[in-house]
Amino acid sequence: MTKIAQALTIAGSDSGGGAGIQADLKTFQMRGVFGTSAITAVTAQNTLGVFDIHPIPPATIQAQLKAIAEDFDIRAFKLGMLGSAETIECVANALQRYKFGQMVLDPVMVAKGGAPLLQQSAVAALKQHLLPLADIITPNLPEAEALTGIKIIDGRSAEQAARTLQQLGAKTVVIKGGHSNNSQSAVCQDWVFTPQQHFTLVSPRYLTKHTHGTGCTFSACITAELAKGQNAVIAIRLAKQFVTAAISHPLHIGNGHGPTNHWAFSSLPHTGVY
Repeated sequence: MTKIAQALTIAGSDSGGGAGIQADLKTFQMRGVFGTSAITAVTAQNTLGVFDIHPIPPATIQAQLKAIAEDFDIRAFKLGMLGSAETIECVANALQRYKFGQMVLDPVMVAKGGAPLLQQSAVAALKQHLLPLADIITPNLPEAEALTGIKIIDGRSAEQAARTLQQLGAKTVVIKGGHSNNSQSAVCQDWVFTPQQHFTLVSPRYLTKHTHGTGCTFSACITAELAKGQNAVIAIRLAKQFVTAAISHPLHIGNGHGPTNHWAFSSLPHTGVY
């Protein structure tokens, strides 16, 4: 019997279902991967904003990770919303004990509506404890700038930021350019820097407010492909196609920043990524 690929997401719960654990598990499912989860925080949110955040105690996070490690064959995992230095250190300590395969780090700092999801004091902890473990890191422009102190305005500054992240330990860096030109550019360009090469991925910009959970979905798709044995470059390219399809065919759910369409990719012949 063919063994089913298994992946793990370590992130916060989004009660609105568009981002976080919920988006990750939907993406895993759509990519044919069995998803497991360790919840770091419970949020009260919808498409209009984040209204409450309840951090999960470190002992409970550790217990979740221990339970998963003892019973599942995890080949790749992703980190999303961690929230605090205490949670980051808790997760980093657990990762020293348990082997979950390749690691994708999505340094979630701010929700789509503007609510902070990572305490300022936690940025240093993330750089110290998790960046050196990351096989792939997927910051958007503001996150990459916050992690490196480099203002990213073009490919040259993006490369400078990426090399800084690699010097801190990350192997492959994907800087997502959706925020370019105040999110008004005609195309969305992502810069990808592996240890051996660098290239860009470009897709049209779709004028829609339904983009909640795009970062979670992108990193979860990469994780799913890695769990199935794909190499990093193929995983990143496919994830760009997956999230572009999800954005370009919105579900029109909610009254604010609605969720992306996790069904879209499976029914489309192409997604306009080049």
